[in-house]
Amino acid sequence: MTHPSPALPESRPVRRRASLAWSVPALLMALPVAAVSMFRAIPAEWPLIVVQLLSFTPWMVLPAAVALVLALPGRRLWVIVTTSALLALQVLWLFPLDPGRQQALPDGTPTASVRVMSLNTEYGEADADTIVRLVREHGVQLLTLQEHTQRLEDALRSAGMDKLLPNVLSEPNDDASGGAVYSVFPIEAVGLLPDTPFRMDVTRVLVTDGGAASTAALNLTNVHALPPVDERIGQWRSDLDKVARQASRPGNHLLVGDYNATYDHSEFRSLLDAGTGSQQEASKLVDVGTASGGRFSPTWPMEGPPLPGIVIDHMVTTPRISSSGYSVHRIPGSDHAAIMATLVIPAG
Repeated sequence: MTHPSPALPESRPVRRRASLAWSVPALLMALPVAAVSMFRAIPAEWPLIVVQLLSFTPWMVLPAAVALVLALPGRRLWVIVTTSALLALQVLWLFPLDPGRQQALPDGTPTASVRVMSLNTEYGEADADTIVRLVREHGVQLLTLQEHTQRLEDALRSAGMDKLLPNVLSEPNDDASGGAVYSVFPIEAVGLLPDTPFRMDVTRVLVTDGGAASTAALNLTNVHALPPVDERIGQWRSDLDKVARQASRPGNHLLVGDYNATYDHSEFRSLLDAGTGSQQEASKLVDVGTASGGRFSPTWPMEGPPLPGIVIDHMVTTPRISSSGYSVHRIPGSDHAAIMATLVIPAG
């Protein structure tokens, strides 16, 4: 005689408990991201250490992503939500919704285009042959140099720069304050931004489009702001303010060079808000590199100890100027990279 087997207890799904072994490392990774994010979100005159830390904001996307990956197996909802929000914030700052809009010109508006390059030469130590080669290969028509020296000027002449860009306005100096503008177009010295330790010359460039027989006047400012170090941080802010005031003047402006500031500094973003025009949207200046998605194309440091690269060299234009072909090029001898783009300027 057989007996029925005893009924087995009904099996229930095993619920995994939230694990501190994953959540704690996730929070530790997220903590510095949260601190930098707070400083980035609040536009204040932060002290020196914060200003320097904000330069590396784009790289916060990496620990933010690691924090989220660690949070997921920890299964604590509030940790997952927190790390997700921090990562989303970093992505938003990497690709801002409004880095400055280039205005569409009415149909039939005459324009003239110019290929522009800018470089901080690090006390004139940048390799002259490489500079001339880039100018030749990329068809550069307008070149601005910061920290320009007489030795570099002589080397550029020997390398053939005067045959490519024959029009020159130069103020060489050995103490990092020198600057130069080389152009294939006619240029005229207009003035100098006042009370800045490094020269910031303003030059009028008459850009001619041979095919369309149109000429556009361009107000070029060769920017070289003091770096935000020690007690000079006040002068750094003053230099950026001077550039902003220049940009608020009427006309087509190109303000290009070494700002010693990144898009993540509120001082630089305030400068972008200082363009011409009666409406804020129409007046916001355009940072060509940011508008082109170049936030991970560092321009400094190109030599020395390995550090996460940052973008402190900028090409800033008034919104009626459109741009294309933004690129970054390493130059032997300089701790900065050269930046390059083609600009289309309304004529008249």
